[in-house]
Parts: sequence; structure tokens; C-alpha cells
Amino acid sequence: MKLKCIIIDDDSLAITVIESYLENINEIEIAAKYNNAIDAYEILHNEKIDLIFLDIEMPRLTGVDFIKTLNKPPSIIITSANKDYAIEGFDLNVLDYLMKPITFERFLKAVNKFFLVHRSVKEIHKLIEKKEEDFIFVKENKKMVKIFLNDILYIECIKDYIKIVTVNKSVITKEQISAFENKLNKKDFLRIHRSFIIAINKIEAFSATTIEICKKELPIGRSYKNLVIERLE
Repeated sequence: MKLKCIIIDDDSLAITVIESYLENINEIEIAAKYNNAIDAYEILHNEKIDLIFLDIEMPRLTGVDFIKTLNKPPSIIITSANKDYAIEGFDLNVLDYLMKPITFERFLKAVNKFFLVHRSVKEIHKLIEKKEEDFIFVKENKKMVKIFLNDILYIECIKDYIKIVTVNKSVITKEQISAFENKLNKKDFLRIHRSFIIAINKIEAFSATTIEICKKELPIGRSYKNLVIERLE
């Protein structure tokens, strides 16, 4: 999905220049163009806009005053023929300040800065979402017990049950170990035996036949040995 921008400038030629530059950048689409800032409020309230190219000296409402009215503004790149507002603009956390006439090279530098910031924010959101999802509920007796995946040390098969051993508790639930294995991220967990799955980041030591987690030695099954050693080494 493309990122959306709007252009706000009372100079139609300046808008045309930015439009022509954006034709070379496939990742950004122009959602709207405005000759004054007031007309831009509606789209900001109704759509997700990722970036604003904003002039400063405009009738009715200046670019600086417009920024001050926004509670959660998108990224803003100021485009102005007047350098006197640069310090005030950066005090308002604008992404960049482009002086007119704007060269394509300088424009591209500002857009690349936007891409870096946007990707960083997306990565942070993904980490937050992942952290919020990093738990499961399992049934123990008549209760559903919450288990944070990052707390798991290892899982042990006991006939038709599994014992999930975490850093602060053990939970026994009726489930096949293979079925539970399918719920786990293969990057974080490793089957080392038909009866054991371990959390890779909780390993304290290992040999050709055992893995040590929290001072407990767990056996490596013969049929799992090559895969386990290859993964850990």
C-alpha cells in the first residue's frame, strides 16, 4: 500500500514542482492538493495521511499556525522561500525544511528521511503488537491459564499431557506435544526429543547428548541429535 501525502501551498507553480518530483517516487501518492491550510482539515480528519508538504506564508492561516493546531500531525516537510521560519519549524518537530526553489536532489534527501522515520515507526508498532500477542492461554483443570511465551523454559510430554515449565510456574494441560509445537515460533523454540521442546534463548549449556536449562539437564533424542547440534552450532 502506498503512503499518502498532501501538498499545501498557495503557489500553484510550487505545487506543480512537487508533483513532478513525486512522479519519480512510486511509494508515495498524492491524496490531495490545497491552496490554503484550512481546506486540508477535512482530509486529515477523514483519512490517514502520512506526509504533508507545507508552505509557510499563506493567506488566512500560516503553515506554522496550522501545525500548532494539529494534535497528532503526520510527518511534515516545510517548503518555503523564507528561511526565517526554519528554527520555529524545527521547534515544531517538522521532518525537514526545504528552501525554494527546491532541487530534486534536496527533495529526495528529505523524502528519504521520511522513509527512514516511517519505517522506524512501523517497526516499533510491530514490536508492540508482537509483545501484546506474545502469550497464550492453556487449560489446566477448569481454568484457562495465561502463559507468556518468553517465560517458557521447556515443554515436557507426559503421556497425553504436556508440562509447560516457565521461569515462575509449571502448568500441566491435556494436549499432544506435536500440536503444541505447531503453536510456537520455530525461531524461538526447538524440539530436541520426542518428549521435550526447549526455548533456545534459555539454554545455559549443551553437549552432544544433553541441554542444560536452569540447572536441569534435558536429553537430546538420537533422531533429533544432528538437527539440534546443527541449529545450535
